[in-house]
Amino acid sequence: MSQASVKTYLPWVVAAALFMEQLDATIVNTAVPSIAASLGVSPLSLKSIVSSYILSLAVGIPVSGWMADRFGTRRVFAVAIVVFTLASVLCGMAVNAPMMIAARLLQGLGGAMMMPVGRLAIIRTFPKSELLGAMNFVIIPALIGPLLGPTVGGLVVHWVSWRYIFFINVPVGLVALFLVFRYMPDYRAAQRRPLDVVGLILFSSGTALLSWFLEIFGEHTLAPLTAAAILASSLGLLGAYALYARGRKFPLLRLSLFHIRTFRIAVVGGFLTRLGLGGMPFLLPLLYQVGLGFPAWKSGLLMMPAAIAAMAMKLVSQRLLHRFGYRQILVVNTVCIGLTIGLFAFVGADTPLVLIVMLGLTQGFFNSLQFSCMNSLAYADVDDQDSSMASTISSSFQQLSMSFGLAAGSLVTAWFLGDVPQTDRTMVISALHHGFATLSIITVISSLTFWRLHQDDGESISRGTALRLQR
Repeated sequence: MSQASVKTYLPWVVAAALFMEQLDATIVNTAVPSIAASLGVSPLSLKSIVSSYILSLAVGIPVSGWMADRFGTRRVFAVAIVVFTLASVLCGMAVNAPMMIAARLLQGLGGAMMMPVGRLAIIRTFPKSELLGAMNFVIIPALIGPLLGPTVGGLVVHWVSWRYIFFINVPVGLVALFLVFRYMPDYRAAQRRPLDVVGLILFSSGTALLSWFLEIFGEHTLAPLTAAAILASSLGLLGAYALYARGRKFPLLRLSLFHIRTFRIAVVGGFLTRLGLGGMPFLLPLLYQVGLGFPAWKSGLLMMPAAIAAMAMKLVSQRLLHRFGYRQILVVNTVCIGLTIGLFAFVGADTPLVLIVMLGLTQGFFNSLQFSCMNSLAYADVDDQDSSMASTISSSFQQLSMSFGLAAGSLVTAWFLGDVPQTDRTMVISALHHGFATLSIITVISSLTFWRLHQDDGESISRGTALRLQR
């Protein structure tokens, strides 16, 4: 298999698996009421089918890099697809809630290996000058999946059974598996490193506990002492790992990579930026459905412009980076995202629909450019032999940032809505406007992180210049 063939088809391999994962993540939420009725439980009790998947991701992602280095990217990626597909079938065959939760846990483990290992294969195949284009291609299914998920899920539940929602993954998984064995290169580490079992226990249990806490935060009333104990335990485990990893020759996650300035800024800056962005999936449906009184289908359609604009931005982001560089784009674009979020604070009952659509398009453009820049900058100055570790750390922090972003959205929503009756649309809209303003301020402040970049940082990707390590 020639290198040219690998470069041509590898992005399709990773994109097919990512599409399956992202479609599943959004399609399930639509079917929760039907699943609950079928299994004879309340919809609220099935919240665990979402949280169990997130817990599996938190546990599985940190070990994915070690598995790829030890067993090879092709074998691990193939196993991940098989596990995810078989778990999907088990979800569709579930006869009770415990079986469904167990199947979702298994599905999460498969999903945890897919994206980090797929990203690792992309990083090792493409030179840094071609990396942004390849990653932009791969990420498009991640945008299409959430776009199709609610619609497909609603149609499936309406016309057939909720079980077919999970069976949809079978043909996609088979196609992805065929592509893996035909076109996926088999990269392994030059030096085998032992599995850091103690580090895995400390870090995975800490992230799992923290992710679970953030997942339920704002949706359940926790006693202050209970919440404080859970938070302290999770942070204590993560702190213990940081101390433990310092003296290890082969730690689970080598935190010394944060000494590389571009990697540190990309990961930490991305984490902070997602705190503001993460609240939008909570606030926008509330604004459209509760505040403005739109039906669910209309609210769903108003979420589509952002996804369409995000896909369009992928076509021009590489040229923008070549022209302006990472520092200028990330500083300005983060502020633009914050201002766009703030503009939603002016959307009311008398706002023309076309302006809401244009605002969604604008936000989609800026968000897409932001993620392209942050995700690719993380690998600009990382050595090839460290790419597996960098991919694992980056994926772990992205997973945590998603949980923190959702928690931020829940907290902002709960704080400003308070005891406002949802029948009082005027008060609901006013409370949501305060929420958008808060998230806007958080996002604008996060742009300060990117001021520490140098003007020529990331040129190995944006302009194809020689790699420079900055430690």
